[in-house]
Amino acid sequence: MEKSVLSAATFKALETAAPGDRLALDALLDAMPWNEDGLVPAIAQQYDDGEVLMMAWMNRDTLLETLRERRVCYWSRSRAKPWRKGESSGQVQQLVEAYLDCDGDTLLLKVDQTGPACHTGRHSCFYTRLDGDGGEVISAPLIDPATLYGPR
Repeated sequence: MEKSVLSAATFKALETAAPGDRLALDALLDAMPWNEDGLVPAIAQQYDDGEVLMMAWMNRDTLLETLRERRVCYWSRSRAKPWRKGESSGQVQQLVEAYLDCDGDTLLLKVDQTGPACHTGRHSCFYTRLDGDGGEVISAPLIDPATLYGPR
């Protein structure tokens, strides 16, 4: 069976699944519609207050590592390698729960974030509020990025 048909059939079947029904992890990962680079977007959300912290990319290996180790690991497109959140800054994300959306093409990671999630030193990457007139910065850095990463 063609992968796109498998993906559609798997996620269509989940639409009518009852609470408690389970699918094997490999079956879900095989059915996911990974993009042409083998990636899916992953949204990190603070588990206790619901604040959306950031969006990054994951491939199959980084997702499996995250689920196994409970420390979030993304795929760095710019470095073309796994990026273990906090490996250089110490601002680690511990996985609390992971979810897959109804189409299987986006992950939601509920995490316990240590310090800022954003490379700007802010708690969240979403610190510019948009309106009909432009954008407004709504939060200050918690830590100077030079302290986190050194001079750039």
